[in-house]
Amino acid sequence: MGSKSPLQIQAYDYLKDMILNGKLEPDVLYSETRMAAEIGISRTPMREALQCLSQSGYITVVPSKGFMLRKLNEKDMLETIQIRCAIEGFCVRMAAAEIETKKGQKLLAELERLLERQEKVIRSKKGPSADNIRNDCCSKAGMNQFMEYDHKFHLALIHYAENEEFLHTFQRLMYLIRLTTASALSVPGRTEETLKEHRLIFEHLKDGDGDGVYKLVTMHLMTPLMLHLT
Repeated sequence: MGSKSPLQIQAYDYLKDMILNGKLEPDVLYSETRMAAEIGISRTPMREALQCLSQSGYITVVPSKGFMLRKLNEKDMLETIQIRCAIEGFCVRMAAAEIETKKGQKLLAELERLLERQEKVIRSKKGPSADNIRNDCCSKAGMNQFMEYDHKFHLALIHYAENEEFLHTFQRLMYLIRLTTASALSVPGRTEETLKEHRLIFEHLKDGDGDGVYKLVTMHLMTPLMLHLT
């Protein structure tokens, strides 16, 4: 956020946290004045924070009225996915080429841990039939937990390259990524398919198959767009 005032940073972080944790609802016009009062700051740092959030892609500012959460459209989804394919595709190729190193093995251990946690989320919802698993995983609590591990899985791949610009770009796109992921996971059975795709990515990475893991990651990231268009 550059050289911003402490109050502006406070407001920015507060609102960003609320947005990412689903505490603000879409299609609701929020008052700048009321939000400033809720945090306990004046309207000036709140207004500045809202401008920063708008520039970061989290909200749409409605002049003289307030703000609304940004809506996901097809163009946003496509561009976000294309950026992720470019970055994550590079990262998995790099990791596959170095998978036998200590650094590569550390990545595999982290990915395996996250896969186990994703599977645990699904299995903890298990009822007498597969339909019960699907329905429970698409509940808000189950989806949020699954999504959190999904993001950590992909973030682990990006962290491997130790490229600060990659990480900055991913963080800047976080809200659109979450909207895209939530849209895809709302499709019945998509949580299970996501876990299967993550496991395939893990296995090809473990084998050092750079070309194979690149294709898998690209197909995996493109799936939300294909689901959106059907």
